[in-house]
Amino acid sequence: MSNPLIGITTYNTKNNHGLDITAVQHTYIHAVAQGGGIPVLIPATLDDATRLDLYSRLDGVLFSGGGDVSIKYFNGEDHPKISEVDDYRDVTELSLLKQSVVDGKPFLAICRGVQVMNVALGGTLYTHIPDQFTTSLEHSQHNFKILAHPVNIDEDSRLAEIFGETLLNVNSLHHQGLKEIASSLKVVGHAPDGMIEAVELPDHPYAMGVQWHPEWLTDQPVMRRLFKSFVDASKK
Repeated sequence: MSNPLIGITTYNTKNNHGLDITAVQHTYIHAVAQGGGIPVLIPATLDDATRLDLYSRLDGVLFSGGGDVSIKYFNGEDHPKISEVDDYRDVTELSLLKQSVVDGKPFLAICRGVQVMNVALGGTLYTHIPDQFTTSLEHSQHNFKILAHPVNIDEDSRLAEIFGETLLNVNSLHHQGLKEIASSLKVVGHAPDGMIEAVELPDHPYAMGVQWHPEWLTDQPVMRRLFKSFVDASKK
């Protein structure tokens, strides 16, 4: 059996010449490849028909991190710290996530990705944690390699089975977070302050979402297991 094709969502930006480009951090590409998948970038500029054609050829989808989801998709509270809103990306990812749920296609959602997961299924977000959630933790660090805080994973969750551990030390680079959880999702991980850090979609072949950035922590065997499990699920 050939290695599965894993689509990775991207964002729109401009290069030094002001020209439009499609981009994604290399860490996502390396993590998928290390897990045994073949990375395929999903441009956030495709029309509906082309996007669905590409999606149909993928074995799994990784929803990557990045800028904020537009508040119009979850009736969110406006805030001056909201940034990097990309409507083309929102349309692309919300559509692909909903389709992946319907089709039972494996997906892994990271940071912004888990927020897209919650919004796509009917949940809401804190649009700026420091002003809307009482905590002494700093969730918006500026270094992907700093282990900012622990996360407790529920013992009876699929993620606990994947990680082989229920207490993880993770990085943290998000100023937004999951607020009201979509009714179809199961919360399976929390930070010490109660911030939701991991969710699963029960009865789906593989639908996992984490708020931290495991793609930057693949020097840890526990984080490599997450990507390996995702790629293995995509083979099926």
